[in-house]
Amino acid sequence: MRKTTNEYASLLNALIEIEKRLRMQEGRHGISSEEFYERFVQGQTADDAESVEWSNDYRHSLALRRELGAESR
Repeated sequence: MRKTTNEYASLLNALIEIEKRLRMQEGRHGISSEEFYERFVQGQTADDAESVEWSNDYRHSLALRRELGAESR
């Protein structure tokens, strides 16, 4: 698997793009990203590249939400 780096104009733009990818995964698999992530960390899902990427996107979205929330104070 080839690692890629994306650059965004702002944290909000990054969050929007990641959320789009999360919605696509949710639609494809029929579960929320939160539910998927809980299963993933408990070892109840595959460790394939798609699952790892989905879990990374979910963690990244949480971090961006925290950061954006801190900036708005």
